[in-house]
Amino acid sequence: MGDRLNRRGFIRKVATASAGIAIPYVVSTRALGAEGKAGANDRISVGFIGCGGISGFHFPWALGSPEIDVVAVCDVDTERRLAAKERVGGGCVDYGDFRDLLDRDDIDAVFVLTPDHWHTLISIAACEAGKDVYCEKPLTLTVEEAWKLVAAVRRYGRVFQTGSQQRSSWEFRQACELVRNGYIGKVDVVRSGIGGSPTSGFEPDAPVPPGLDWNLWLGPAPYVPFNPLRHPYNFRWFFDYSGGQVTDWGAHHNDIAQWGLGMDGSGPVHIDGIATFPTTGLYDTATSFDVTYTYATGQKLLFSSSGDGVVFEGSEGRIHVNRGVLETDPPALRDLELAPGDLRLYNSPEHHENWLACLKSRERPICDVEVSAGSIVVCHLGNISMRLGRPLKWDPKTRMILDDDEAARWLSRPYRAPWHLPV
Repeated sequence: MGDRLNRRGFIRKVATASAGIAIPYVVSTRALGAEGKAGANDRISVGFIGCGGISGFHFPWALGSPEIDVVAVCDVDTERRLAAKERVGGGCVDYGDFRDLLDRDDIDAVFVLTPDHWHTLISIAACEAGKDVYCEKPLTLTVEEAWKLVAAVRRYGRVFQTGSQQRSSWEFRQACELVRNGYIGKVDVVRSGIGGSPTSGFEPDAPVPPGLDWNLWLGPAPYVPFNPLRHPYNFRWFFDYSGGQVTDWGAHHNDIAQWGLGMDGSGPVHIDGIATFPTTGLYDTATSFDVTYTYATGQKLLFSSSGDGVVFEGSEGRIHVNRGVLETDPPALRDLELAPGDLRLYNSPEHHENWLACLKSRERPICDVEVSAGSIVVCHLGNISMRLGRPLKWDPKTRMILDDDEAARWLSRPYRAPWHLPV
């Protein structure tokens, strides 16, 4: 290997190899300073990996921040990539392969805005390359990926924010603080309501559109011919790339349920899900479902394709929270100010700004990788129970499904060669 590991070869090795101990890069000090903290006048260089629809939520903040320089964009779709490059302007460079972007020493942090099946591999490679990460939700495609990603973030000392931005909204924090401080009494039931996945008809496979690297878009997923129903937005309704609404919106509302129950460091012990799946068309994720999660405390999370938002039901009141909505019973709780001795939860007034502050301080952001790993695992376990059609016993400490070898195999999945999840 020689005295100095070639950077490009290293990143490509990290992204495709499954064995061996990787050597971390020295973190770029151009923006973070000699001790890994940003100076008062430093700007942080950022790259965007994925320039699809969700990037429209992030570009305005990054381009409007006086502390951020967007220096690179990457997408396997040439049209999207060049449109993003034009939007940024200046000296922004475009790439068709994320490994070439991560090869740059002058990039301090990246947004990972790809389809879900790419989140883990790209985020781990970014950590290995010394980059901090803002990764969109759902965090991972599998349970195994969640804990592999946590390990990588910790090993390489990166700042990692997940795009479960509801934790940075006042109504969700207020709801969870009221619950955690006992203002609605003992909470035995939480209801998390979202919609189900859609169905589709059949559409014939088609030639790959000009400028789209379909093989790289698929990456670790099984190879299939290009079909307009798979790309771009509708990847969400295929288990090969996502988990349907169960992970897409469950990553938001179940995250709040976990926060309100104080279960970020734990999780349910019993999962019982039923679902209806498409019988025609190409989509295969659940169109309707009901999952009951039971925690060791006896509390239950009822997760359903019906309902809207998160409802905490207590012995002395009720709280319904959704985006821009906070309804309390009794009504006076809505604007209640906590008492001096009450528990205060992490207060982040804006999700991007929280990440930026943590890039400088090197503290953990509000939706740190370990927080979001616990929340997405709840969603994955629901999907496993639904797909197998039977309850699961889960040990949050060992992170294993108990007494069901078949179900335990669903915690991971094979990757298409040459892609492998690093050990």
